[in-house]
Amino acid sequence: MNDAGVGRLLVASLHQGIADVLPERLDFYEGWLNPAGLREGRIGLAPMAAVLSFLRQEGAPYHEIASAAGTHTAEWLVMGLPPFQRRVASSLPRWLRLWYVTRLARRLVRHTYGGSRAIVRWRRKGQGTVDLRGSLFCQVREHVSHPLCEFYRAALGRLMALFDLDVEVAIEGCRATGAPRCLLSLAVRPTRAPE
Repeated sequence: MNDAGVGRLLVASLHQGIADVLPERLDFYEGWLNPAGLREGRIGLAPMAAVLSFLRQEGAPYHEIASAAGTHTAEWLVMGLPPFQRRVASSLPRWLRLWYVTRLARRLVRHTYGGSRAIVRWRRKGQGTVDLRGSLFCQVREHVSHPLCEFYRAALGRLMALFDLDVEVAIEGCRATGAPRCLLSLAVRPTRAPE
């Protein structure tokens, strides 16, 4: 992370998400997400806020880009783990693997933007919530009609899948739409018995 608190992983994954979904607009966004600044880790909060603001004006592609960026972030975070740690985590019993992955999810949120936090709470029967505090994606001047937490929904869903956990991640509330907080729900699907 740089001094402004915007994580290099977030910038790189957002850049890749734009390249995946809107390649014809990548030159425009590289004015803020320039490769030199990315390499040196010097992309600040103001350029990131500008990028997110312009992306929201793109309409439907915003959600595709945020989802792709979340997926890339989860994959790159896991690829950055030591191979031994990945192997051990993948061999843990399901409930312990779930605990490990939620710790990884909290780290992912913290590393995307220094002002963000994730508070994970589990209830019985595999139901849980992730309370996102200080989401950079949801800081808007006026409320919007659709939730903007797609980045974190996709990132958490991909993290779970990478560790062979069948968990449905859904957006329950978003501050950008006027909800009191950004809240994701986690629902662990029961395992099927082998045939």
